Amino acid sequence: MTAFYGILLPFFGTVMGAGCVFFLKRSLGTQVQRALTGFAAGVMVAASIWSLLIPAMEQAADMGKGAVIPAAAGFWLGILFLLILDRLIPHLHRNADQPEGVKSGFGRTTMLLAVTLHNIPEGMAVGVVYAGFLTGNDEITAAGALALSLGIAIQNFPEGAIISMPLRAEGMKKGQAFLSGVLSGIVEPLGAVLTILAAQFVVPALPYLLSFAAGAMLYVVVEELIPEMSAGKHSNIGTVFFALGFSVMMVLDVVLG
Repeated sequence: MTAFYGILLPFFGTVMGAGCVFFLKRSLGTQVQRALTGFAAGVMVAASIWSLLIPAMEQAADMGKGAVIPAAAGFWLGILFLLILDRLIPHLHRNADQPEGVKSGFGRTTMLLAVTLHNIPEGMAVGVVYAGFLTGNDEITAAGALALSLGIAIQNFPEGAIISMPLRAEGMKKGQAFLSGVLSGIVEPLGAVLTILAAQFVVPALPYLLSFAAGAMLYVVVEELIPEMSAGKHSNIGTVFFALGFSVMMVLDVVLG
């Protein structure tokens, strides 16, 4: 049950964020979107380091200084995996200062594909960590796995709002906009469950898979989130909230881990 709730926690973050469409009358302002994007980026960077890359090297500690090899190899595999998906799946490249007509021109389907692409590495990360925990890995505790799930849930909240609120502003009904935001996060629990079901194959390659998820998450941060949070005037807002998100995730991992 611990793993069950941990897997669903990030998805609940997306659902709650998408639910903002029922309570907020206006679309999110440019500065609010920039702040939320920066916060999400900070959480993902900190999670990649403390919850994925460092545990990956700890898993391979018996290799001595060579422990960095699985981490580096998995990291680059994650980068290349997202790079390939980035080319195969049509997705969104925009910044918050583009006119509303330009934003809507990308299409609702494209927007959902973009967020789904972003959520793939997050679901993988949660699944890999809980697979390690359920198989009795000494380096991965229930609290440490919960810290990762909670951190991703926190950053999924603004992500759900960033999806549903603009769709509502374009004229979509509240229920449909909410459902679109929810669907953008469904890939996370599904990916996590599939990873756990393949646990017997996952555990031997755990150092590679942990760092793979880290590489994929950092690709999303650098390719998508940082450009969005830094575009236009007052880009320091995104930077400040990036630091805030990084600090929150760092504290969660150290305190709970």
